[in-house]
Amino acid sequence: MGARTCLIDFTGEVPGPHGLEVRWIHGSPSAKHNTDPDIQVHAYDEHTFILRQNMAIDYEAPFLFLLFGNARAVLIDTGATASPEFFPLRQVVDELIDSWLVRHPRHGYQLLVLHTHPHGDHIAGDGQFTDRPDTTVISAEPATAWPYFGFADHPDAVAQIDLGGRVLECLATPGHHEAAVTFYDAWTGFLLTGDTVYPGRLYITDWQAFSRTIDCLIDFCDLRTVTHVLGCHIEMTGQPGVDYPIRTVYQPDEPPLQMTTGHLRDIREALKQVGDQPSHRAFPLFILCPEA
Repeated sequence: MGARTCLIDFTGEVPGPHGLEVRWIHGSPSAKHNTDPDIQVHAYDEHTFILRQNMAIDYEAPFLFLLFGNARAVLIDTGATASPEFFPLRQVVDELIDSWLVRHPRHGYQLLVLHTHPHGDHIAGDGQFTDRPDTTVISAEPATAWPYFGFADHPDAVAQIDLGGRVLECLATPGHHEAAVTFYDAWTGFLLTGDTVYPGRLYITDWQAFSRTIDCLIDFCDLRTVTHVLGCHIEMTGQPGVDYPIRTVYQPDEPPLQMTTGHLRDIREALKQVGDQPSHRAFPLFILCPEA
């Protein structure tokens, strides 16, 4: 960064929660006639963007997160579609970065691509960034991601990723997937939980590991200011305990994306109710879905 670069102070008091009363794109009765943008972009603040993929492109409609620091930005997850023609993720990210750099000029600005876990609807767009200059793409697979975060030798560690004054804390949070990672951003107070916690079907591949993860997240949040718990999907309806069917491409009655640390405790209580024998059970804002 040059001498004239104006550094942003990301270490001050965590802002209060704001800006998430958003009407997210949620598909349409006819995917053929869908008029939503390929990617919806919501600016939470000057340095934080939430993206959602169009359901007509892929029913998973995942959320992605782009966070800016002084030295580099991080894109967390790359969506469910590889083709830039149908899912122009790099174009949208480049436009956001270029616009940010106009407002906050600096040289040699980098992009880091990380993931919440390696399922296809979170990594499909990786290829759009492999030849992008000044970009590092970290594979979501354990063999690459775990050494990068330091979890290979210390799975219970809290890793730190410094974006240039904006430091993310990263936790290994297995249960949904053995390589699941949760990110905490002190600047916004966001806890980014991927598919571990969100308003929908919580698919659990390892019941005991998932229970430990929820306990770990509760303990972690007790020592930090968390404004919003943000996963990567919305699958529930506005009716408590009722979800949209899998592969639905029109969800007009979605609850908000954002959850709270209180919902983490609700999940822990739900796990206690179910006990040691995993079973499918619906609760108001989530459904426990053990997978064999």
